[in-house]
Amino acid sequence: MLRSQRSALAKWVRYKSDYLNPTIKQQLSHPAEIGSIIEARGFVKSTRASKKVGFVDISDGSNHQTLNIVLQGPDQPKFKVGQSIVVKGQWCEGKGRQPYELKYDPQNPDHSIAIVGDVTEDYPLQKKATSMPFLRTFPEIKHRTSTLGSFLRLRSHVEFKLMEFFQLQDFIKVTPPLITSSDCEGAGEVFSVHAPSDKPGEPFFGKNAYLTVSTQLHLECLALALNRAWTLTPCFRAEQSHTTRHLSEFWMLEAEISHVDSVYQVTNFIEDMVRYVTQSLADSSKTNQSVNAGDGNDYVNGTYIEKELVEARWSKMLTPERWPRMTYTEAVAHLNKVLPQDEQLQWGDSLQLKHEMMLAENSPIFITDYPEAQKPFYMLKSANYDPEKPTVACFDLLVPGSGELAGGSLREHDYEVLKKSLESHSMDMQDMDWYLNLRRQGTLPHGGFGLGFERMVTYLAGHDNVRDVAAFPRAPGLCHC
Repeated sequence: MLRSQRSALAKWVRYKSDYLNPTIKQQLSHPAEIGSIIEARGFVKSTRASKKVGFVDISDGSNHQTLNIVLQGPDQPKFKVGQSIVVKGQWCEGKGRQPYELKYDPQNPDHSIAIVGDVTEDYPLQKKATSMPFLRTFPEIKHRTSTLGSFLRLRSHVEFKLMEFFQLQDFIKVTPPLITSSDCEGAGEVFSVHAPSDKPGEPFFGKNAYLTVSTQLHLECLALALNRAWTLTPCFRAEQSHTTRHLSEFWMLEAEISHVDSVYQVTNFIEDMVRYVTQSLADSSKTNQSVNAGDGNDYVNGTYIEKELVEARWSKMLTPERWPRMTYTEAVAHLNKVLPQDEQLQWGDSLQLKHEMMLAENSPIFITDYPEAQKPFYMLKSANYDPEKPTVACFDLLVPGSGELAGGSLREHDYEVLKKSLESHSMDMQDMDWYLNLRRQGTLPHGGFGLGFERMVTYLAGHDNVRDVAAFPRAPGLCHC
């Protein structure tokens, strides 16, 4: 695009946005001239009053900051926390911690203030400490709280930075289907899709259909066509899990890369990706000025954080050296040196969460080359394959204090080998014929990974429950609205 065209487009975008009312974030970051008359809109977060002046803090969710409204005169209007209001007044320099404030003078005919939306007397989001379990009972309004609103802003920032990273690495963003005829993992933890008009033997799609547990198989098709492809989409698991780390509906970042023949090419890529996002947050922290003095907390990129915990997590992500790599066999040997005798692991045992925590105690770590019997049908055999202890070229990324964040592998690209693997895993050969056909039609080596987006946001925010970073969490027994 020519420079003149870019300039014209930028002017058009600015012009077209003039009809939108400015957000509080815009008003504070690009302040109006002192003394000018402006309008501001938001929810009442807190109120306080004296005989001659009153104060109302409003927020519209566009950032973590509130705008202080100064009510002048003895006859001050009364407001309740939670009401949405619009106020027109004089833009002034702030006299407290806030750099600016808006003064409303009832005697000035150019000033006005009005309640747009009232609240009931039992409005639950008052200016006091509230627990996460309590907030989860109000899914329709809980996001107006500072903490939960900040999680949504962090999600937005992380997604933007991921898109930026993939763009720099020449990836194509794609949209695989959410309805599929195959179970990618082969574990049977799928939600079936039915239509009210379905008749016995005549399903809507002509065959059994499910909500996807992973878009990987379709993503492989697209990556082989586009060289490198990625997606961020919802996935669904019909798993009876009630932990703080699992959801029935969650967002998965998945990527597939053509022409890779070493699992370490994929681990290096995902490490660089996570570092890129984390560094963007650390850079924001250095320039952030909105510190809650004395309480050990802060806002970074509009996200409310426990500063010491988050900085400790980020520093472990941003180590000067590459994160360690350790094979499953080495991990078992390492754990058995510190585990009690009655908790010793045998080769082939699954690593539990406590084992993952021990392995990732000091920094993120990649565990590679797991036993073949533990993994799905599509994984390529390890480079150093041992028939006595068969392993596949895969990895899990474990992070301190949290456990698994991502997993991936090289994909089997040989037609005959993949066919035998499908048969040995008792997969439906007819349903999987389209996937197997990829290996008949111009096959090539490739690999990829999946990363739990809620887990990543939870970790970077210094939180401990994925249900709070999902706007409307879905889990067994949990679907309030």
